[in-house]
Amino acid sequence: MRSHKWASGKLLRKIGEHGLHRKGDRCYDGRIGRTVEDLTCIAAHEEPGAPDHRYLDLQMGTVLRGWALGSGVTLRSSSEEGPVNIADTTGKTVVITGANSGIGKATALALARSGAKVVITARDPSKGEAALSTLRSVSRNAQGELVLFDLGDLDEVRSGASQILALCDRIDVLVNNAGVVLSQRRETVDGFEATFAINHLGPFLLTQLLTERLQESAPARIVNVASTAHKEARHGLDFDDLQSTKHYRGLEVYAHSKLANIYFTTELARRLHGSGVTANCLHPGTVATGYGRDGDTSGVLAFGLKVAAPFFLTPEKGAHTSIYLASSPEIEGVTGKYFVKCKPRQPSKAGQNAAAARRLWEISEELVRPR
Repeated sequence: MRSHKWASGKLLRKIGEHGLHRKGDRCYDGRIGRTVEDLTCIAAHEEPGAPDHRYLDLQMGTVLRGWALGSGVTLRSSSEEGPVNIADTTGKTVVITGANSGIGKATALALARSGAKVVITARDPSKGEAALSTLRSVSRNAQGELVLFDLGDLDEVRSGASQILALCDRIDVLVNNAGVVLSQRRETVDGFEATFAINHLGPFLLTQLLTERLQESAPARIVNVASTAHKEARHGLDFDDLQSTKHYRGLEVYAHSKLANIYFTTELARRLHGSGVTANCLHPGTVATGYGRDGDTSGVLAFGLKVAAPFFLTPEKGAHTSIYLASSPEIEGVTGKYFVKCKPRQPSKAGQNAAAARRLWEISEELVRPR
């Protein structure tokens, strides 16, 4: 790809024409005082001559504001990911949330091809049925089931869990994959902030309701899809404002929900120790999923996701670590870890706070308790 340069402070009037610019592997942003990877300019101020530009940090999932970098903006290629080896999963039952598209669907199809019975969950009936049809067409034994429910509605989560238990006399793997990023604050039918509810509370409750069946099926695994975006929650969770009522910034709230995924995994692994059920979480990479396609995002975030999408990992590549954690014999017995590119990594300093993980668990138990 040809590299474009612009002088610091120059307004990019034709960003749609220029598209994404790539030069080298990384760049130094003097305004924030650090080297940043995976950046693309996503918007410029409308005022002629305005020097302030916005950048979407694809690695961290955050928007940075600063002067245009004289050397251009960098974006790392996604071609570095190679094929993933999938273990034979014949005879195993895998439940995957949010599997009607993106990483979840790619994970479901890969595990179905390797022999597993796969139960997918979705919120949208038509998208769910389409995904189920594809799943059954690639499955070795044409096995596949669909359960419809909304993770943002706790009563629906309970109903969905009951349906899953009726369909599955055993559950070998649960993949909590579904998630959202929202530009504007919304509340669920239960009165919770939607990002926190869908990305954390819903999976938390679903896992609790399926844990006994997982234990009966041991050795079994729970895989939670988190994100490196959790690193942006540098000060941990604000336990006095988990519902983001004081202020709301979409990517900041998303980062906190991904930190919650890591806390959930840490405490879940501790509580399940010795039960034969492991719990691990992962960062899938920056993936071209369905985020933003259903009106969930708007403004700068929506534009950034749209123009940067050609440079994201494909869902198939993004699913590699989920597939690995769900099927590989190499990690049998490994629990409580955070994985990136199929390798264990340390989460952020805030993400290693075991006391915060226990506190979030206790609060979450109270929040999901039937009223």
